[in-house]
Amino acid sequence: MTTNDAADRYRARMRRVLAHIDRHPAADLDLATLADIAAFSPCHFHRQFSACTGLPVHRYVQLGRLGRAAHQLAYLRWQPVTEIALDAGYESPDAFARAFRQRFGQTPSAFRAAPDIAAWRTTLAPFKTARSLLMTQSFSTDQVTIVALPDTPVAVMTHRGPPEGMAETIRRFIAWRRAAGLPPKVSTTWNVFHTPPDIEPPGAFRLDLCAGTDRPVAPNDQGVTAGMIPGGRCAALRVVGNGEDLEPAALFLYRDWLPASGEEARDAPPFCKRVHIFPDVPAHEAVTMLYLPLR
Repeated sequence: MTTNDAADRYRARMRRVLAHIDRHPAADLDLATLADIAAFSPCHFHRQFSACTGLPVHRYVQLGRLGRAAHQLAYLRWQPVTEIALDAGYESPDAFARAFRQRFGQTPSAFRAAPDIAAWRTTLAPFKTARSLLMTQSFSTDQVTIVALPDTPVAVMTHRGPPEGMAETIRRFIAWRRAAGLPPKVSTTWNVFHTPPDIEPPGAFRLDLCAGTDRPVAPNDQGVTAGMIPGGRCAALRVVGNGEDLEPAALFLYRDWLPASGEEARDAPPFCKRVHIFPDVPAHEAVTMLYLPLR
C-alpha cells in the first residue's frame, strides 16, 4: 500500500464519521460512538479528527447541530422552536437557547425574526472549513453529460443586490411557495445565475429563485411572477454535498470542460435544479444538477 492509499483510507474513515453526524444530528454523538464508526481508539480518533478538520469532535458536532437549527429557524419559520431544539439533539428548549445565543449572539426567536447574517456566517465558518477538508467533491470530464431539456415554466422571485441579502430573499420566497401550495415536495426548485456572486459593483448581482409550475401566478406583494427557463442542449454536472457554493463546479465547467469539449456556450446564464435539498436530506446527500446552456 502506498502512502497516498493509506492517507485516502484515513480520510475515508473520517468521511464516514461526518456522514454519520449528518444523518443523526439528534443522536448520542459521543467520542466513543464516533471513534467506533471510524474504527479507531477514542484517544487516537480524537487526535486524528482534530488534525483532519481543525476542530475538536465536540465543537464540530455542536456547530453542525446549531447550523442546521439556524437554517430551520431562518427558512422554516412555521416549525416550532421546541421541535428544532429536539432535532438538534438538545433535551430542552432552554438548553438549546443558551447554546444558540452563545454561538450566534441572538436568541432563537430573535434570530428567526431577523437573523444576523454576518454572525451566522462567522460562527459557521470553522465548520464549513472543516467539512471542505474532507467532503469537497472533485470533478472530471466523464462526469459531464450533454442533455436536451424542455422549456420549464416557473414562478420567479428575483434577487437584485449584494449576495449578503440573499437570505432574506430566500425567506420570502419559501414563505410564498408555502402559501401558494408549491413547496419543494410538489414543485421543482431552480436557480438561474444571471451574474457571478463576485460581480462589481455588488449591487449588480442578480439571481432568480424559481419554483416549477404551469399554474398562473396570482398578483402578489412578494414580487413573484411567471417565467420560463428556456430548454435546449446543456452540459449537466451533478454536484453532491455543498449546494450553497456552486462556484467550483461552475468554474470546472467553464474553465476545464468547455475548452476541451469542442462545444460552444449559448448566450444564456447557467442554472441549476435542486434535486435533494438540505435540511430535507443530510448535508452530504444534497444533490444539485448544474446546467451550462450550449449552442
